[in-house]
Amino acid sequence: MATFRLGAVASFATRLPHQNVAKLQRINLVRQLATGAAPKKPSSTLGLAIKGMAIGALVGTGWSGYSFFKGGPTDHMLHEHVGPKVLDKLPDVKIMRKVVNPKDDSGLDLVLFQFQTCPFCCKVRAFLDHSGLSYSVVEVDAVLRQDIRWSDSKKVPILLAKTKSGKYVQLTDSSMIVSSISSFLRDKKQDIGELAKYYPSISYENDAGRKVFDIMNKYFLMFQEKKGDNRSKEEQEEERKWRAWADDHLVHLISPNVYRTKDEALETFEWFSDVGEWSIHFPKWERDLMVYVGAFAMWGISKRLKARHQLSDDVRSHIYDACDRWINEIEKKKTTFHGGSQPNLADLAVFGVLNSMEGCQAFKDCLENTKIGPWFYAVKERVLRNRGNVL
Repeated sequence: MATFRLGAVASFATRLPHQNVAKLQRINLVRQLATGAAPKKPSSTLGLAIKGMAIGALVGTGWSGYSFFKGGPTDHMLHEHVGPKVLDKLPDVKIMRKVVNPKDDSGLDLVLFQFQTCPFCCKVRAFLDHSGLSYSVVEVDAVLRQDIRWSDSKKVPILLAKTKSGKYVQLTDSSMIVSSISSFLRDKKQDIGELAKYYPSISYENDAGRKVFDIMNKYFLMFQEKKGDNRSKEEQEEERKWRAWADDHLVHLISPNVYRTKDEALETFEWFSDVGEWSIHFPKWERDLMVYVGAFAMWGISKRLKARHQLSDDVRSHIYDACDRWINEIEKKKTTFHGGSQPNLADLAVFGVLNSMEGCQAFKDCLENTKIGPWFYAVKERVLRNRGNVL
């Protein structure tokens, strides 16, 4: 296996053999998320309704994995390293649509499993589209989640990428997906399956004393020394810092704002239904279940999330402050984007998170009360310009 460097970081100035990469320390800003248990098959209409309330509530944000691991015989096993899953073939699922870019010369065969308005899914799509990549989309049924029953991970996004062996490697974290595909695009002769091994999951104990998993190295790019990054170490560190900020702070402001009131929650889910084409992809009863039960449940859950993330009752002020902080950072650079004349991975991460609420009242209020608009629409123009044809 070729020798790799990690994003030209000062502390990684020496060569890193394959077996030592998994020992690198995680970046200090990580999301404490855990994978939820697999759903059981509903045994009655009442059971299905209850299931819809629990799972449909998470449709808009894609936080279906935002739960703790249950106790078990392996809870004492911390610092476990788990490599990416590999599938012999694609699962038997329905491809909802394809994004086809005739200029895509990457050779990648990608299938994205997503919720259309999940912030993490929006982030992945923004990166794929800006990179001019072709990919297929499976819109996951948020109530039954039948299209990801084959997966141990029950949260989205999931990206399947075909390896040189013809098998498919499963990438299951939005930032890891972006980093691994971005690393591949630096040297298309590499095997995406081998690159994915540089991003193992590791178990650790969170503040509540529970065992959770997170992806190591997910904000780092892996590339051979000859494919080095021309940017300074400070620029690369800044990009990683703001990518982590989007995951660890900005995304937690979305739910309390878009579900602030019952009316806003219903308006938000109606918008989710429109942009996700739920009336086309799902039966009417299921679409209505996701909209009405999901909206009411998320309105309630948003109150707990507000307390968990120590937000005041004026939740708008927090997202205004976040937008202002981001724009102030760009204004200090005196550039159009954080990445300069072109969006970098930090731009795409922040854009993706905000894009998840673009049709909601909360976003309209952000446009009126902050200076986020010009930057947001400049990134959106670049993303749409590079995106392939949607079929």
